[in-house]
Amino acid sequence: MKVVIAEKPSVARDLARVMGAKEVKDGYISGNGYAFTYAFGHLVQLCTPQAYGYATWSVGNLPIIPQEFRLEAKKVKRDGKQMDDAGAVKQLNTIKKLLEEAEEIIVATDAGREGELIFRNIYYYLKSNVPFKRLWISSQTDKAIKEGFAKLKEGTEYDSLYMSARSRSESDWLIGINATQALTLAAGNRGLLSLGRVQTPTLAMICSRYLENKDFKPQAFYKIQAGFEKDNISFKATSNRIDKKEDAEDTVAKITVGSEAKVVKVEAKETKEPPPLLFDLTSLQQDANKKYGYSADQTLTIAQTLYEKKVITYPRTGSRYIGEDVFEKIDELFQHLADTAEEGIATISKNLVGAKLNKRSVDDKKVTDHHALLVTEEKPGPMPKDQQHIYNMIAKRMVESFSEVCLKDITTVTIDAQGVELIAKGTVIRQYGWRLSADQVELPDEDKNNDDQDNENAQLPKLTAEELLEVLTLELTERFTKAKPIHTEASLLKAMETSGKEIDDEEMRQAMKDCGLGTPATRAATIETLFQRDYIKRDKKKLIPTEKGLAVYNLVKDRSIAKVTLTGKWEQKLEEMRANKVSYDVFMKHIKDYTERITKELLQLRIAIQHEELKPQQKGKIKCPKCQPGQIQLYDKVAQCDHYARGCDFKIWRTLHGVLLEEKEMKNLLEKGRTSVLKGVQPKAGTFTEAALVFQDFKVNIAAL
Repeated sequence: MKVVIAEKPSVARDLARVMGAKEVKDGYISGNGYAFTYAFGHLVQLCTPQAYGYATWSVGNLPIIPQEFRLEAKKVKRDGKQMDDAGAVKQLNTIKKLLEEAEEIIVATDAGREGELIFRNIYYYLKSNVPFKRLWISSQTDKAIKEGFAKLKEGTEYDSLYMSARSRSESDWLIGINATQALTLAAGNRGLLSLGRVQTPTLAMICSRYLENKDFKPQAFYKIQAGFEKDNISFKATSNRIDKKEDAEDTVAKITVGSEAKVVKVEAKETKEPPPLLFDLTSLQQDANKKYGYSADQTLTIAQTLYEKKVITYPRTGSRYIGEDVFEKIDELFQHLADTAEEGIATISKNLVGAKLNKRSVDDKKVTDHHALLVTEEKPGPMPKDQQHIYNMIAKRMVESFSEVCLKDITTVTIDAQGVELIAKGTVIRQYGWRLSADQVELPDEDKNNDDQDNENAQLPKLTAEELLEVLTLELTERFTKAKPIHTEASLLKAMETSGKEIDDEEMRQAMKDCGLGTPATRAATIETLFQRDYIKRDKKKLIPTEKGLAVYNLVKDRSIAKVTLTGKWEQKLEEMRANKVSYDVFMKHIKDYTERITKELLQLRIAIQHEELKPQQKGKIKCPKCQPGQIQLYDKVAQCDHYARGCDFKIWRTLHGVLLEEKEMKNLLEKGRTSVLKGVQPKAGTFTEAALVFQDFKVNIAAL
């Protein structure tokens, strides 16, 4: 019997159906010589510090560096204690029994770093020695599954991928656990202060941009703009920036309305604007955030659903290219879109069938584990609006990426107005090319300052050097320098991709991706962790640090754990490990040395923290209902016990049944078990009433009316 291990039940069911296994058992499906079983994501994890004998948090225990990492069944926290997850233990026992009867294992977890780790952790935890092969597919269509099973890869081909995944997991454990405990203890146990290898530099980018924006002092500057007309075409020309008001006034005084200005130079330049590269996950998340306001996590969840519906290829890809083998079949996909897509995309897809296609996104050498995002040949049925949006974005990007370049004539005219140089620019699109695609939207770039676009004209008349023009209008305008905008998820993802380096060229950004923060598959989870820790909050699309987030940032901003470039270099080393260029031992020695250093650095903050403001938002004291010595601290979104380090994990949302509880009512709820009668309580979405909230068995309910 061959045992196939998938990452989740829905995938196992799909694989079983395609391969003819129909007998549904408890925890697996069998038939046709196969048993299809599954994990629920991570069934096995690295052991917690308690397993190594560190039951409590104390300075004397740090740094915690196991001589050898051990694995254990997934744990959950209950009543302040780590306990086995009963569902995980049951499924592991099912897998163990199947492996005892197996002649071969087929690894069918997601084809990527995290998927490889999920399988290997199960395999090594169960001490199995059954030989295994790898199913490596980029889409979930029946055709792709059958082809994948016909061309299984040797499991050993992915050993370096596993070592990279293992190193990432162990380094996150070492840095996260030691740094978190060190800072929490240094701060005197005033609530959990979580730090992490990727989480902390990401928080640093958000906070530093926020503070830079908040502290920015706009500087005035001035521009002269003159209006002209020829052949019934009006246009404007603008001076360069002038910093001093007196200089600007002196300069504009040289020109008068009605005076002559001379055309000094006319430069006409044909510009080719190449089509955008295909989407990888990060670029899809960026555009979905700009266009629809979807969070990175929402976009990943939607894309994963579309993948499981078989209508798009593997979403957690870091490549924006496809190989020649996939390109050979692209005509079939355009025919599919011509037959099934919405009108605008269908029309252009029809024109691309059989046409000479732009191959900018075709490069075998730049395809990593998976190629760029594409639709599949599977016909999409009716979908919810959010899924339709993401599917159409991927289809539309395909249409754009394989279309012709956009050809523009850009004319730059230099004009001398009484010794003052003015510039006018005009752009004429001669061939729309890829910009003809349906509903082409120019998405704003949050990091660009567009002050200089005021010398752009929709149309310029035919002008020649030495020609004289009459100044018809004249204006001196005061402008102000602008701060870099506060990060949105789109701009943050872009910054994470290149470790904060400002690179606009798509191909250069691709070259940088190996030393970005995290991977396309993990960036959304990192951002969500910052929300869960109450370090950041959303203000429309903006990411704003909370008081707690800023307090943590101020404590660690000068420490190496907050340095974006350091984390980027580690990510690069993990990629090199996957390519067999760096060994596990060398990388982990570096991480262990770093862990010792950063733990020492953070523990030395104890003296400095005495003067820091890490205070919660409250005046009085609220007793923890779970552990008597603990005090509840109120933050923006949550209230939590300050004895986290001593084993109490009590935490409660401040907004309950639609009402934000202020300090007085939170005290009533947790100490007396009941609030006053509150306005705006929501028994269910869209309905409001006046009622008290009651706290019983660690649950909050609406008091009987």
